[in-house]
Amino acid sequence: MWDTFKTNAHDGMLCEVVSITGADYEAINVYLARPMGDGPYPSIVLIPHRPGWDEFYRETARRFAQHGYVTICPDLYCRFGHGTPTEIASYANSQGGVADNTFLGDCKGCIDYVKSQPYTSQKVGVIGTCSGGRHAYLAACQLEQIDAVVDCWGGKIVAQENDLNQQQPVAPLDYTERLNCPILGIFGNDDKSPSPEDVDILESKLKELNKDYDFYRYDGCGHGFWYYHTDRYRPKAAMDSWEKVLTFFDKHLR
Repeated sequence: MWDTFKTNAHDGMLCEVVSITGADYEAINVYLARPMGDGPYPSIVLIPHRPGWDEFYRETARRFAQHGYVTICPDLYCRFGHGTPTEIASYANSQGGVADNTFLGDCKGCIDYVKSQPYTSQKVGVIGTCSGGRHAYLAACQLEQIDAVVDCWGGKIVAQENDLNQQQPVAPLDYTERLNCPILGIFGNDDKSPSPEDVDILESKLKELNKDYDFYRYDGCGHGFWYYHTDRYRPKAAMDSWEKVLTFFDKHLR
């Protein structure tokens, strides 16, 4: 999967910010990266993390497009205004972040948009890291038309009573029975949210309900070990887990 392209193959992509219809019929911005060509290509909804709609996520969208996926990444914080990613994320999180129902409406809007394009197939995967991992899990349990989901160290899927609030009223774990697609989990054993104990609880629930899942846990890795722009980056584990993600999506979306 990784580094297996043919050196004489035609290669190219188109990337741009476009406006789509999100929750409550509001217009939201998304970053769209897609391979050039007629396709049809499978699609991925790439859900940003708590630090927001940042450069890491635009680069990640282009990486998926490089591997043959139409990738759509929504600006979940667009209702809080516009500025640099750091500025908007700071303000959005000070206000409690995006509500789960709003996120679900925006995610559905992303799915509807890519499925309506002439260059896409009807296969759609969802992936997110950090709070985006939580959101990805929530979407796979609450929305239809998702064929595969990847949870990268999503915190608060297993939530305590004091973790719940008006924006996040229900722990995603409680919706697990509704999960109807395969799930891949990527976790660091030094993480605090989710802790290894949280991952155990999540795995136990998936096993109890006979869900199709694969979890990979990495020693020496904490939260965000894909983030090559931070000191959290663990290159060997990051590339091993990237390979697993690409293999998983290839199996379920192509």
